[in-house]
Amino acid sequence: QDLKSIGLKATTPRLKILELFQRGSQRHMTAEDVYRQLMSEGIDVGLARKILEKQASGTSITQEWLDLNKTPDGMQEGVKKIIGSLEDSLETFASTTRTARDAVTTYNSEIKKQVSRATSLDADSALSALGILAREMVSRTEIFAAEMKRSEDEAQALRRELDKARHDAEIDHLTGLPNRRAFEAALDRHYREARQEADHLCVAFCDIDHFKRVNDTHGHDTGDRVIKAIGEALARISDDTCHVARHGGEEFVMLFRGKTTQEAWEKLDAVRENFGSRQFVNRANDNPIGKITFSGGIADVFAHKNPRDALKAADEALYEAKSGGRNQIVLSSPVTTRSHRG
Repeated sequence: QDLKSIGLKATTPRLKILELFQRGSQRHMTAEDVYRQLMSEGIDVGLARKILEKQASGTSITQEWLDLNKTPDGMQEGVKKIIGSLEDSLETFASTTRTARDAVTTYNSEIKKQVSRATSLDADSALSALGILAREMVSRTEIFAAEMKRSEDEAQALRRELDKARHDAEIDHLTGLPNRRAFEAALDRHYREARQEADHLCVAFCDIDHFKRVNDTHGHDTGDRVIKAIGEALARISDDTCHVARHGGEEFVMLFRGKTTQEAWEKLDAVRENFGSRQFVNRANDNPIGKITFSGGIADVFAHKNPRDALKAADEALYEAKSGGRNQIVLSSPVTTRSHRG
């Protein structure tokens, strides 16, 4: 579909994907070639694969579809506002501190003068002046203390808000799972640690099979319930060495620490098999939905140059699982890809 026909310009990664597909079509490139070019440019692998599937099925890509796949970024604006308020509070605190420091310097200078006078013949006058200075200093100190306490309370309140905003910015609010941003941070940390400790590290992508059909037939509320159900099923195997996050849409991403690809496959395939045996019902009208399945792809992180390449390999293995009939987990390797059907 022409970008101009839906009033879009290729100014975001999602629109750049559309632009590359159009350019590839003009150059008679295969969809797979365009897909790999998207990968090489570091564009969202999950979204690239979904667009490839839509292109293959002849389904049009609209602004509404892009909006549904867009990651909410309202939290970022909230964090910016809190940071701005925190900076203002810190500046007020710094200004109060500078004023207090200047006042103390002035009082010290005056006290030294009066102490010098106290050693002279004008002792009574000097003592009287010292008393006045002391009372004024106590009064100003009380004011400064109150201002500094108020600034400290404001800074603590803003810090709590900032911590909450940071936490909210890393949580998917539909499933309660970490989001893509949080997962990438966890992957970076585990990659460094596993490399130092010569430990196993695997990544996996999971995607709900025929999810569009569920949405179109039973509605978005039912689709959301399915997403939450699979998120809960995957979360049950999550622990300190297994992390699961919602990558976007109906796709999830996982990290397995201390497990080989075969061990990770066994763990994930058990979830797939158990979940696929469940029967879902549309709560709105009690109509049966039937079984819901998902497909997955797993890659060994250290079999690739870096975690990003491993994620690409896992996504390609997921694409193979989808192409090979769905409801299966596929292992990826640098040389060959082994398929495991459940």
